[in-house]
Amino acid sequence: MTNDGLMGPPWQIDYVEAARTYRDSLPAEVRDRFREALIDILTAKDPYRPGEQVRVQPIRSTLFRGPHVLFFDGSRGWARFVFVRRTADPQIVVEELFWQ
Repeated sequence: MTNDGLMGPPWQIDYVEAARTYRDSLPAEVRDRFREALIDILTAKDPYRPGEQVRVQPIRSTLFRGPHVLFFDGSRGWARFVFVRRTADPQIVVEELFWQ
């Protein structure tokens, strides 16, 4: 448990159905790169600030606790996610995923 009363990392992760379907349709090597980027936010104390290896930024600078974008594969792909801060079971929810 962290100082703010939340369970600590690794965080749970869930997907909106469309994001899960899109993830499953990606080539295996792209899914691996996405998984590597996810590991950094899943194990970070604050998923919105995972460290220097993974680029994460808020969608709107005025809503820092709102949706964020995780960039992966040299910014060829991104995932929009939110961190739901529930005391009992905090989790990351991937709402949208894109790769080109």
